[in-house]
Amino acid sequence: MTSTEAAAIALQDHAALWSVGEISASEVVNAACDALVAGLDTPGLRILAACTRAEADYDVHDLLPPVLDELGLTFHPGAGEAGQEAAARALARFMLAGALKPWELTFRIHQRYGHELPLTERLAELDDEYAILEYGDRTVDQVDAEVTTEARRLAATPALPPNPRTFPADARTTPSSH
Repeated sequence: MTSTEAAAIALQDHAALWSVGEISASEVVNAACDALVAGLDTPGLRILAACTRAEADYDVHDLLPPVLDELGLTFHPGAGEAGQEAAARALARFMLAGALKPWELTFRIHQRYGHELPLTERLAELDDEYAILEYGDRTVDQVDAEVTTEARRLAATPALPPNPRTFPADARTTPSSH
């Protein structure tokens, strides 16, 4: 995976998490900055990356969907099942990258979706298992391993649409080149 592909996945994951209220708008702006540094470059992405923390809370709502469209990425509103699944997959990728502990993943999934989202039902069940560890014969390491396996399953689904538009650093356009 190229750095631009990784940056595109990270930006789309941040968009999904922001749309369900998991992260702040300024974290989306930070992901936009990272995408620019990685070589993605569109006019909308530049505008989004230039937002201050104060502006982010007001502007991300309007700027983010067109930016993702410019890049050939998908914006999933958080209210729908597709948005919830995208956010769950993003959280799984965060856990696999070391940004969350396994119990934090299950807790956040269980707290947000309960046992209602079929894609994450097993993670909700595993959160229940963490709660009863002291009464059973399983260990934290065993449950952690099962959470990791489930996170890998969720993360294995393609994070990008089949043909995202990426803009390598050597193909950037600048206002002076027009």
